[in-house]
Amino acid sequence: MSYDKELAAAKNAVSLAARLCQKVQKALLQADVQSKSDKSPVTVADYGSQAVVSAVLQKELDSASFSLVAEEDSGDLRKEEGKETLQRIMKLVNETLASDGTYGNAPFSEEDVLAAIDSGRSEGGPSGQHWVLDPIDGTKGFLRGDQYAIALGLLDEGKVVLGVLACPNLPLSQEKVGCLFYAQVGGGTYMQSLDSSTPIKVHVTDLDNPEEASFFESFEAAHSLHDLSSLIAKKLGVKAPPVRIDSQAKYGALSRGDGAIYLRFPHKGYREKIWDHAAGYLVVAEAGGVVSDAAGNPLDFSKGRYLDLHEGIIVTNQKLMPALLKAVKESLNEKASSL
Repeated sequence: MSYDKELAAAKNAVSLAARLCQKVQKALLQADVQSKSDKSPVTVADYGSQAVVSAVLQKELDSASFSLVAEEDSGDLRKEEGKETLQRIMKLVNETLASDGTYGNAPFSEEDVLAAIDSGRSEGGPSGQHWVLDPIDGTKGFLRGDQYAIALGLLDEGKVVLGVLACPNLPLSQEKVGCLFYAQVGGGTYMQSLDSSTPIKVHVTDLDNPEEASFFESFEAAHSLHDLSSLIAKKLGVKAPPVRIDSQAKYGALSRGDGAIYLRFPHKGYREKIWDHAAGYLVVAEAGGVVSDAAGNPLDFSKGRYLDLHEGIIVTNQKLMPALLKAVKESLNEKASSL
C-alpha cells in the first residue's frame, strides 16, 4: 500500500511547523536579556507547531477520520493566565500558514487554534490510522539554540508506516543547515533541505567493527543513564567519546551514517511515549538500521500513547547489533548485581 498522499501532506505540515519554530528560536536567541527559566517561547512554539501540523493534515487529507496522538492539549491556554500566550500562538500560526500561500485565505480564530491543538488527544492503538506528533522534540536544545526536531509518524493498524523528521539546526552540508528526513514503509529513507532541495537517499553506516563506531546519546543526563552507556561502550571497545545530541535529530543523523549506535536508557519509572520514537524509528529502519529494546525485541507502537519496553532503546546497523545486544545484556547484569 502506498502512502504517497499522506507523505506529501506530512512533509508539508512538518516543514511549515519548522518555519514557525525557527522564527521563535531566532527571536529567543536575539533576546539575550530573557532569563533562561522563562519557558514561554518554547511553549508558544510547541503549541504553534502542533496547531500548524494538525491544520495542514486536516486540510490535505480526510478530516472525518483524522486521529492525532500528540503531546499537548489546550487546557492551560483556556485559562485566564493563558490568554496572552494564546494570542501570540494565533498570530504565529496565521503568519506561518499565510507564508505558504496555500493555507492563509481564512485566518484562524483563537477557537480554531485551540481545536487544532486539541485534535491531538487521540489514544492511538492497534486499529485504524493515527498520526503521532512531537511538535518540538528536544525543548532544552531548542532553548539553548541547539538541536531539536519536529517529529511526525503515521500508524496503520498499530505499525509505523511513515515518518517525517524536520531537524532545523542539523547541518545538511558544509554550506547548508536544516534537514528534512522522510520514509515510508518499503520505500527507503530520504533527506533534503527544509526548503525542498532534491532529495537524496540515505543509508546507515555499514561499519562492522565496534571499535570504530561512534555512538549518540541524549544531551541531558536526566534523559538517559550516561554511566550505563559508557560501560557498554567500554565492553565494545568503542574509542570515540559519545556524541550528545538533543531530540530525534539523533535518529536522522544515524540514518545517514553520522554515527553507528544510539543508546537510550531512561531512569527507573520513566515511560517512553510513542511520539518520542515513532518517526525516528521508521527513518532509521528504512535506512537499513535496527531499532529494538534492550532485550532485542522490536518496538510495539500499538499499545496506546506509551511504549512498554524492556529497560531501554538501542539503535544500530544489522552488523553491529549482535555484539551490541551482548554488551548491553552484560552491562545491565553487572549494574544489577552491583546494586
